[in-house]
Amino acid sequence: MFGLPWATAIEPTTSCNLRCPECPSGLKKFSRPTGSINMEDYKNIVDQLSPHLVYLTLYFQGEPFLNRHFFEMVAYARKRKIIVATSTNGHFLDDNNARLTVESGIDRLIISVDGADQKTYSSYRTGGNLEQVIQGIQNVIKWKKNLNAVFPIVEMQFLVLGTNENQMNEIRALARKLTVDKLTFKSAQNYSTGPSRFLTTLPAYSRYTSVDGHSLKTKSVFPNRCHRMWTSPVITWDGLIVPCCFDKDANYILGDLKRSKFSDCWKSESYKSFRKALFLKSSEIPICRNCTEGLTLS
Repeated sequence: MFGLPWATAIEPTTSCNLRCPECPSGLKKFSRPTGSINMEDYKNIVDQLSPHLVYLTLYFQGEPFLNRHFFEMVAYARKRKIIVATSTNGHFLDDNNARLTVESGIDRLIISVDGADQKTYSSYRTGGNLEQVIQGIQNVIKWKKNLNAVFPIVEMQFLVLGTNENQMNEIRALARKLTVDKLTFKSAQNYSTGPSRFLTTLPAYSRYTSVDGHSLKTKSVFPNRCHRMWTSPVITWDGLIVPCCFDKDANYILGDLKRSKFSDCWKSESYKSFRKALFLKSSEIPICRNCTEGLTLS
């Protein structure tokens, strides 16, 4: 299995219960179809990858807990000794689901909390309920204690925006109060070419600089290299292989697992051509322009 990836992401679903204004899923701006992976296809993919796979992210776009097979998907990978992580908006962690989450054996649970009060939170997480998310975190922490479980590592994630950048200290205090394992501040991706009220004014957390007050330029240095091309592809809910998590609309399809084996796709001419193009000039590949691999935050 030499040369095959040790990590990958599989997309449980593109459906989402929220309407976040800077998310293609929330904005319903996908050109690709909305749907959820079924267990037969999922098992087939995991069976192909498991001999060499170490780390699986059950997330790409959408809210993973909306896939009714989510806990079964986690358990299937964990039985094969694969480390499993996911990212959620936290609205489906009621007491029962929190227990199932812990019992599933998932290793890492990222929960987005993008505001310290309901008004700020819902200004981005449109349709979301902060109190419900906080209760969900508390439910998971409670069941970890009840079941004497070390995992999942509960990571609270705060997307730094122009609308919430003044609440970072409050979020730190909330994370301590909730006794989460980790707090992460994340830079935000902008899907328009001009200024947005969601763009942070804090240079350390911005991916962009203003060129003329009207247009934006990414801080990326666009290195002509990328470890993801050999280590961590992304597989959409309908079995398409795309280069990485920045290809949200699956514009660069490098394989179709409903037609071919993963190993054949991985060594295909399509993949070789894309890798070569990235080596020659990554700045000409649109999905690379927002990539944090080449980003210098300051």
